[in-house]
Amino acid sequence: MNASTWPRVALRCGVLAGPLFTLAHLLEAFTRDAYDPLRHPVSSLALGPHGWMQTLNFLVTGSLTLLFAFGIRRASGPVGGSFWGPLLVGVWGVGLLGAGIFLTDPVNGYPPGSPDLLPSPTVHGVWHDGLSLMGFVSLVVACFVFAGRFARAGAPGWAWGSVLCGVGFAVLMELANVGFVQDGGLENVAGLFQRLAATLGLAWQALLGLYLLRHRPEPRSARVLPDGRGSARSE
Repeated sequence: MNASTWPRVALRCGVLAGPLFTLAHLLEAFTRDAYDPLRHPVSSLALGPHGWMQTLNFLVTGSLTLLFAFGIRRASGPVGGSFWGPLLVGVWGVGLLGAGIFLTDPVNGYPPGSPDLLPSPTVHGVWHDGLSLMGFVSLVVACFVFAGRFARAGAPGWAWGSVLCGVGFAVLMELANVGFVQDGGLENVAGLFQRLAATLGLAWQALLGLYLLRHRPEPRSARVLPDGRGSARSE
């Protein structure tokens, strides 16, 4: 695989990360007794005998997202190739990895027999929540950073779409958090809000990857001259 192929592969990793993550946690929910996807967070799937499946899901998604950040950095054009955008997406990937490395604390009565909310968080629970929050904030900021780049690139629809995704992700995550801390009467739908947020954020990531793949210029060596002859010049 040559140097010009790697960025395209990395961008495709970002496109695939969301569908794979979503499919995995939807299927896992059917394998857990007493697990309610409307009520319980995705992270709770990592608790219990089959928890390794969700841990692996976090690690794979985080790794694919980190590769995606590399692809954004190497992408040329007015949207790709920046510094802050890839960095923020990379931090989002690190947050996903951290969510897999550090187990969440029980919440909303899952696993069965646990309280709705622990009296005090565990060390691994604090790390899980802290790294996850870092990733969430980075994703929201990334949406706004790329909104500005889309606007400068003359793509207002993509710019407004990024803004709406950033705002929507933040609002949905806050509603989920309110439910998970047993406040506001949202505990029975907190898991739904979190899933909607994760789906929205990863959908934005996939669409960004598709945009960059579509608008990434081909190497000069692959271009064809108007008379049909291939260009002999290389990048």
